[in-house]
Amino acid sequence: MKQQQRRNQLSELGQLIITGITGTTLNNEDRNFLETENIGGVVLFAHNYESSAQLAELINNIQQTRKEYPLFVATDHEGGRVQRFKNQFTVFPPMNELAKLGSPKLCFEAHHIMAQELSACGVNLNFSPVCDIWTNPNNKVIGDRSFGSDADTVSKYVSAAIRGLQTAKIMACAKHFPGHGSTLKDSHFDLPIVKTTMEELKNSELVPFIKAIKSRVEFVMMGHLIVDAIDQELPCSLSKNAHNLLRKELKFQKVIISDDMEMKAITDHHGMGPATVLALKAGTDIMLYRSTASARIGLEALKEAKQKQELKNDEIAQKVKRVNDLKKEYLATYNPVYIPSIPKAFHAAQGAQFLAQIAEKKSQTKSS
Repeated sequence: MKQQQRRNQLSELGQLIITGITGTTLNNEDRNFLETENIGGVVLFAHNYESSAQLAELINNIQQTRKEYPLFVATDHEGGRVQRFKNQFTVFPPMNELAKLGSPKLCFEAHHIMAQELSACGVNLNFSPVCDIWTNPNNKVIGDRSFGSDADTVSKYVSAAIRGLQTAKIMACAKHFPGHGSTLKDSHFDLPIVKTTMEELKNSELVPFIKAIKSRVEFVMMGHLIVDAIDQELPCSLSKNAHNLLRKELKFQKVIISDDMEMKAITDHHGMGPATVLALKAGTDIMLYRSTASARIGLEALKEAKQKQELKNDEIAQKVKRVNDLKKEYLATYNPVYIPSIPKAFHAAQGAQFLAQIAEKKSQTKSS
């Protein structure tokens, strides 16, 4: 009986993993990993996409691996340069450009269309909106992905984006906590360090995240950056102080997810396995990996930490409960995508009409 319990607890660890997969179809190796390890979700990139029908078929196959609730199926669909699926989807301008039109209503509509198109193919989680304030004009990694350069503007559009996505049943994710907008370094390649006071953080960088939480965002993504005022040694993604700030001061009760654990900000300084354990102990609920190879390393590190009792049973149970509660709310009535219905659900005319509306608004803004 105890052995079975231990096996169940180790199997539950898979629910705390979102992994990338290899190609445009689900190969046997990836399928086996998702199925045998009870993996919680999949993140899809441009290399997983050819067409809306192919995407839907891939996601239907991914969902066949589920044990109880369906898997999270996530992507980065911000608009601008960060939009993984473009062919057949409405291609939105960068959010900075959209926000300059001065209409949160347009932002809501853009995200509602995004959500309808993603949902039509079986995606249920969008790693968006970007809550970072673009305070450093030399910051290229955030840049025009941000809604603006001040807290009030970003907050206003973050709220509209979250409502646009979640009213159409796509879970939103506020990123990159506690704010990546003032950095110079790109955490894909190096570890950024932010030297700012806690007062400055509370008056600026944290404001859009507070707004996102009030707008009932379901996920917050932790950034791979050191913020001196929070923790001088560990990046926020691995820091208990940063997680406590989000949980206790900002009162966020939903799911905390890591940024991609394959970024060099993590791998060059901490190593994949140890960093995975540190992040979960710090307070992260779900670990995100670009590839199954890295997800395997992370999962094995968690299993070892669990067996050594470095990770406590009640901590794991609490994380799994958060994941299951969210899946129950959004995914309990899951049905496979009926592929012939996709073109109708895409509302191509609606997307084109919306882009025309944006173009008209742009020309009005320029002439005034």
